[in-house]
Amino acid sequence: MARGIATTRTARAGIAGAALVLALTAFAAAQTPPAAAPENTLVSKACAPGTAAQNDEQPLPNVAAALAAGRTLRILSMGAAPGRIGRHGGTYTAQIEDMLHAALKVTRIEIINRGVSGELAAAAAVRMRNEVALEEPDLVLWQVGTNDALAYVSSEEFANTVHDQVAWLKAHKVDVVLVGLQFAPQMLRDAHYVKIRETLRKVAAQEHVIVVRFFEAVEILNRGDNAAMPAADEFERSEAGYNCLSQYVARAITLGVFARHLPNRPPNPPAAPPPAGKR
Repeated sequence: MARGIATTRTARAGIAGAALVLALTAFAAAQTPPAAAPENTLVSKACAPGTAAQNDEQPLPNVAAALAAGRTLRILSMGAAPGRIGRHGGTYTAQIEDMLHAALKVTRIEIINRGVSGELAAAAAVRMRNEVALEEPDLVLWQVGTNDALAYVSSEEFANTVHDQVAWLKAHKVDVVLVGLQFAPQMLRDAHYVKIRETLRKVAAQEHVIVVRFFEAVEILNRGDNAAMPAADEFERSEAGYNCLSQYVARAITLGVFARHLPNRPPNPPAAPPPAGKR
């Protein structure tokens, strides 16, 4: 996989990574998460306003367990965006991988890109089960909702699909980070697009999983005079857009490892036999 150069590799990220790895050592010894995670250390100044749209206070226990055990962190990426290429050739998943290496100070991270452009949630859910069996990930990144909104899939059908798939992933001890709908200015006035966005937010809240709300973040970034950002209708086709999306996802994963309320979250459903032993 081609490696994009993450724009947020700064001294602050290095310091944050050192603090995070110390916290991971404590987690492995005590089997309890640290009290808090660093805020906004993975996000550049240009992208930082978009963090106001995110919900990061959800745990990723299987990711935390893989890191604490010293295993390779395996991430399965599903959805349309992972296959996109920035102007300098780097995929957004490669940027996420680079940022996680820097923040967590771990060397063994593998992101498996299985994105299919134009795929609806129901088709992705079926394919995802096969990919989980084959790749044995600790975490699934699932960009979902845009194609369903454009295809006018009903919000009820969409909600049921995402609920069922998240439950299946939990039962197989796989964490999930949902990546929300893509931004287009005309979709601010599209009632069905708005409905699917809100449905995804509600499903994530009900299932206690992270959703990276990219549409809402871009909307915030394009308010007022933000010279660092391209015009709204060009944002997602620009390297700046890919950089911000990768920063939000890397930040969500990092904070999910150290979610401060992990012991108080509803337990996962009884574990089904995993598709295969973890690598």
